[in-house]
Amino acid sequence: MSLAAETAQSSTPSASLPASLAWVTRLVSMDTVSRHPNLGLIETVRDDLRARGIESTLTYGRDGKWANLFATIPAHNGETNGGIVLSGHTDVVPVDGQKWDSDPFKPEIRDGLLYGRGTCDMKGFIGAALTLLPEIQQTKLAKPLHLALSFDEEVGCVGAPLMIEELVKRGVKPEGCIVGEPTSMRPIVAHKGINAYQCCVRGQAAHSSLTPRGLNAIEYAARLICYIRDMADEFRANGPFDELYDVPFTTAQTSTIEGGNAINTVPAECRFAFEFRNLPTLDPDTIFARIEQYARETLLPKMQREHAVGAIEFTKIAAAPGLDATEQAAITQLVRALTADQARRKVAYGTEAGLFARAGIPSVVCGPGDIQQAHKPNEYVSLEQLAACEGFLRKLVHGMSVEALAQ
Repeated sequence: MSLAAETAQSSTPSASLPASLAWVTRLVSMDTVSRHPNLGLIETVRDDLRARGIESTLTYGRDGKWANLFATIPAHNGETNGGIVLSGHTDVVPVDGQKWDSDPFKPEIRDGLLYGRGTCDMKGFIGAALTLLPEIQQTKLAKPLHLALSFDEEVGCVGAPLMIEELVKRGVKPEGCIVGEPTSMRPIVAHKGINAYQCCVRGQAAHSSLTPRGLNAIEYAARLICYIRDMADEFRANGPFDELYDVPFTTAQTSTIEGGNAINTVPAECRFAFEFRNLPTLDPDTIFARIEQYARETLLPKMQREHAVGAIEFTKIAAAPGLDATEQAAITQLVRALTADQARRKVAYGTEAGLFARAGIPSVVCGPGDIQQAHKPNEYVSLEQLAACEGFLRKLVHGMSVEALAQ
């Protein structure tokens, strides 16, 4: 049954439908695939906040068509510093080449599940937070509550650093952050770092019958790719290990490659992209330095002995630090208390929590939906999970009230 058909059956909200459904479906209906501007969504939220007397700060990127939003609901005494951030990214991954049973940008309920791109990752959390705004404003908050919405998380956490940099400049210092990535409403206290690079290997074209007069860029790129794989094998065999992760060691892989233009031509150029996902206890710069050193000290001299034009160039595509929250942090203890969940969980996927933590804002990941549904065709979040998220946020808001803290 479609959302429109289900909600049309009653003039009053059904007890079985979470209150956040209206906001979530509105957000999912906006196509914010990372290659498309998100400004329409951001301005929609900004205008709704403004109508409630809440002003937002927008930080722009990419021709002013993409933006982050940061807004604060002050404490009862007007204080805007400290407090807790509710954080979510507004972009979603593409649907190209995926087979969906319904329009991914026309949310639809089937069997208690809300289908649509971004329902799980992570407009469900954002919608729940926006739904609770009236209750938040009616609560006599002892500390402020902040809303942080970012762009381009899915292409390497590009937008959030601009927002966090602006917060630092303004002297805004929240005491904790909850990043609402899909965790089935269970606290996640650690995740790996993400580091993505493009490498361009430059050689010299020549007719394939005269290979000694050329410099084969593909062959030297292949040697570097094999070195990256050897590093990955080393991490897999020797660690370090952390068994709380589903993949308990640092990983690395080459993901795309292109080069050459004809079978009878020595290729003059080869480009490939690679990434590594490091345990947060490992320094990603040290890992990349090993790769760069092998290219510079081992491969490049061999290339230039064959032809002086030989070159290897690296470009960082994206990087996001890992997260390793301490159990002693107030935000960790708070989220554990609100969820009644004391299990230590760590995940291989990355989030923006590491960026907030690096800026001195202790962070935990906790949000509605299962990460196994993210990025897939027929992505969904269960209505039960949305309701659970609403309950979690409602308890959070109540716990931040003057009355609750006075008890």
